[in-house]
Amino acid sequence: MTSPAYPPKPMPGDRIAIISPSSGLPELFPLPYELGLKRLREDFGLEPVEYPSTRKMGSTPKERADDIHAAFADPSVRAVMASIGGDDQITVLPLLDRELIRANPKPFFGTSDNTNLLVFLHNLGIVAYHGACLMTELGRPCALHPMTADSVRAALFTSGPYELRPATRYRDTDRDWADPATFGREPDSQPAEGWIWHQPDQLVQGRAWGGNLEILSWLLMADREIAQDPAVYEGGVLFLETSEEMPSGEEVFRILRNMGERGLLARFPALLMGRAKAWSFQQPNRAEEKLRYAAEQREAVLRALARYAPHTMAVFDVDFGHTDPQLVIPYGGTVSVDGPAQRITVKY
Repeated sequence: MTSPAYPPKPMPGDRIAIISPSSGLPELFPLPYELGLKRLREDFGLEPVEYPSTRKMGSTPKERADDIHAAFADPSVRAVMASIGGDDQITVLPLLDRELIRANPKPFFGTSDNTNLLVFLHNLGIVAYHGACLMTELGRPCALHPMTADSVRAALFTSGPYELRPATRYRDTDRDWADPATFGREPDSQPAEGWIWHQPDQLVQGRAWGGNLEILSWLLMADREIAQDPAVYEGGVLFLETSEEMPSGEEVFRILRNMGERGLLARFPALLMGRAKAWSFQQPNRAEEKLRYAAEQREAVLRALARYAPHTMAVFDVDFGHTDPQLVIPYGGTVSVDGPAQRITVKY
C-alpha cells in the first residue's frame, strides 16, 4: 500500500464543506450546529458550505454519498468537515466514487462513525484527520476548549510537527443540546491524572491507523476497507477510542482478540488509547463508577496486548476520543511515540 499523502491545506477565507455522512442531527439540534458554523467563520476565518442532507434527518445513503462527491469535486471547497457521527455510515461506503475522491484530495475532519470515511480515505492514499466534528467540538458550550482549538487550528492550517500534551482536566458528561441554557456556561470538568504508559522503552515512528473501536469491529464484520493482508500496517501507530455507547471491558477485549486473531495487533509496535468516555445519558455513572469502567477497559486492552502483541508499547488516556478536550490525530499521517521521553508528536 502506498503511504498516504497530505492534501493541500485551506487558508483563512477559504470555503469548507459541512456534511452529515452519518446522521442529520443538525436538524434536531440546531444550537450546537449553528454555534459551530459561527466559530468556523469568526475564529477560523473559513466559510462553511452546506449540502442537501447536511441538516436532514433520515437521508438515504445515496443522498449522503452525493453530498460527499459534491464536496470533494468542488474546486472552491478546500476542506471537508463532518457535522457529527452516527451509526450507519458503513452503508454509504459502497456508493462512493473512489476515482473522483482520489482525484480531488482534501483534508477531511471527523470522528466516531466517521471512522468509516477515515479508513476509506486512507485506502485512497489521502491523509485525513480524526477529530473536530462540527457539533461536538466546535459547538462546545460557552467556548472552545483551548487545547481543542489549538490542535484544530494547527491541523487545518499548518503542515509541521505538533506535540500532543496531556490535559490537566477533562469532561465526559453532557448536557441537553435542546436547552439554550446549556450553552451559556462552561461545562463541568474533573481532574485528569495524565497519560498512563505501558512498556515505554522504545521510540516508534509510523503512520497512524485506527479510530473508533466499535466502528472498526463493524468494518471487520462486513469485510470492508480493512486490508486482507495485515502486513500493510506493519510498523504503524494504532490509535483506538470508544464511544458513548460504552462497550464493556469484556467486549473491548473480544474486539481486540478478533483483531489479534486476524494478525492486526502484532503489526503495530505502539498503541495510543483514547480516554474512555465513562458517562452517558443512559448510564450516568458516578465518579467511582467512571474510574472502575476506565480501569476495566485498560485491563482488557492490556490482556489483549499480552496475548497478541506482547512487545507493543501503549499509552492510555490520550485526549482524542469522545471526551473533551479533543486532540486531532492525522489519519495516515506520521506519529512519533517516544517512550523514554514520554512524548507524542504528530505531523499535521
